[in-house]
Amino acid sequence: MNPAQLDDRRELLARLEQYYDAVPRSGARAEDFGPLTLFVREGQGWPFYARPALGRSGEVTAGDVARVRARQRELGIPESFEWVAETTPALRAAAEEAGLTVHEHPLMAIGPDAPVPALPEMPAGMELRTVGPGDPVLPSAVAVPHLAFADPGTGVGVAGTAELREAVRGLAGDGSVEHVAARVVAGLTVVAAAVEDGVALCAGQHQPVGAVSEIVGVGTLPAARRRGLGLAVTAALLADARSRGAGTVFLSAGDEDVARIYARLGFRRVATALIAEPAA
Repeated sequence: MNPAQLDDRRELLARLEQYYDAVPRSGARAEDFGPLTLFVREGQGWPFYARPALGRSGEVTAGDVARVRARQRELGIPESFEWVAETTPALRAAAEEAGLTVHEHPLMAIGPDAPVPALPEMPAGMELRTVGPGDPVLPSAVAVPHLAFADPGTGVGVAGTAELREAVRGLAGDGSVEHVAARVVAGLTVVAAAVEDGVALCAGQHQPVGAVSEIVGVGTLPAARRRGLGLAVTAALLADARSRGAGTVFLSAGDEDVARIYARLGFRRVATALIAEPAA
């Protein structure tokens, strides 16, 4: 990179740090552990994580990580840490010394000057749309990423519509669908889905904060993979984010194969997202 490109990347990563600190605060409380902040979910939804404290530049030690892990165990939440390698490089050694396994994921972004790609043509009988808070598709749009992440990768899997119906039944009464609906109403979350016969076979979200939004949780029902649905849902989320004024849109790809799919929409790798957790 030339000096101008390096400055642009530093500016981008600084914006992402501000975003990472801001976005959990709408649904979590922040607990201060010196160089680390633990976000604790209040209400339903995916559990949050610990990450470097915004604006702190001090050393992070294995002892700091161990103190956060003890608090996570006390709360009964996952012992999970997330950060950007290029922004907080010392945290990896501290996490590994504290006994955690660190996973790398391509961190990709698309800037305000990149054109928004046209939405891809959907297979016959399939509709691509954003999902409102009262849409009957919302429960399956909330459920389908759970099945997708339970069977990672891009290959066609076993779980199909029967398993999806069971997953939707499992969500009934636990408040998770209502939680997402409330966030949609508040403008904190946008849900998009590829819908067939009234069921979301692929869904994801973006979460705008000012001029930045992250695309998260894009998952396709394993039996419905290899039909371009994840790419289509991501394109719809990108278009919606831009329509809401998000100049910078970013995401973390599961692996290099998934990153190549996102690159077809104009996303480019800007850094490496790291997740640390206990070994399986």
